[in-house]
Parts: sequence; C-alpha cells; structure tokens
Amino acid sequence: MNSNSDNTTTLAENKVLILYILNLIKGEIRQDDLFKIITSINDVNYFYFKQVLTDLIDSNLVGSYTKEEEFVIKITSEGKNAYVLTKDVLPGIMKLKADNIFAKEFPNIEEASSVIAEFIPKNENEYIIKCKIVENNESIFEVKTFAGSRDRAKRIVDNWRQNATNIYPQILNLLLQDYSSK
Repeated sequence: MNSNSDNTTTLAENKVLILYILNLIKGEIRQDDLFKIITSINDVNYFYFKQVLTDLIDSNLVGSYTKEEEFVIKITSEGKNAYVLTKDVLPGIMKLKADNIFAKEFPNIEEASSVIAEFIPKNENEYIIKCKIVENNESIFEVKTFAGSRDRAKRIVDNWRQNATNIYPQILNLLLQDYSSK
C-alpha cells in the first residue's frame, strides 16, 4: 500500500542523484556516460533513467544539446540551485557510493571518450564508419568511410579503438607527404 510514496521517494532520490553527479562534473557529459555512472550507483534501467533525465530537462534543471553529433547534458544554474535545496533527499550511503564510483569511473569515461568509433548500418550491405579523436571536448581528428559488410565495419571500428594512437600519426604523415615531386 505504501509503494506509491516509495516510488515518489525513489524518483526524487534519482533526480537528486543525477543533479549531484552533474554538479560534480565541471562541464558537459555524454548521456550514455552519465547512465554508466548512475546505473553503477543505483541499479536503474535505461528507460527509467531516460524518463528521470527527461523530467529534469523539461523542468530546465538540466540542459541538453548535440555536440559533435553526440547528445550531451549539463546542469543548469537552476539545477544547481535545486540541488542545493534538495541534496538532503539523497541518503548518505548513496552519496558515499556516488563519490567513490565517480572518483573511479569519471577519469575512465573522460579517457574513453578521447577515441571514438562507431558504425551505422545504411542498409544490409553498407555501413558508415566514423572514427574520431576528441581532446578537451573538441574533435581533433575525424574520418568517415564506408564498408560493404558488417564484419568489415566491425573490424575497422575495433582496430581504431585499439590502435588509434598508431593509426592517427600514420594518416597524418600520409596527409603531410609531398606527392608533387614523385
């Protein structure tokens, strides 16, 4: 019988948890990266997370926009004010867990987002592949190509993720090479 008030409490806690994490981040974060942090603190499914995040965006506590074709979010000044007023809603144990996970996960997320690779199916036999290197939220290198099979697309993406630090300088050298004297 008390489940409705429990759901309201849980919803409030999850909203404050998202505001808490966004308040710790000095800037924006990819939505998927925030989901990884939130789900490791408090076991929520993606659809519930999206619903809570959409509520926060609709009430202008969290700003969202597309940057470099990625959906990123950031706490607003209204969100910071709301967090200050509601932070007591967050149980101490959840806050402690959030601090520990944030300290451990956020540097990995920042590092992981520096090499980005994805493939998008255009149809059964065509895949668009994007490989990027991002530093300080700016794309410093990006290449877009096509593959004729899912297997080839996956091989390119995996190879970029594992070897971007070797591949990028080689591509740069090829681009800087003087072909006019040959």
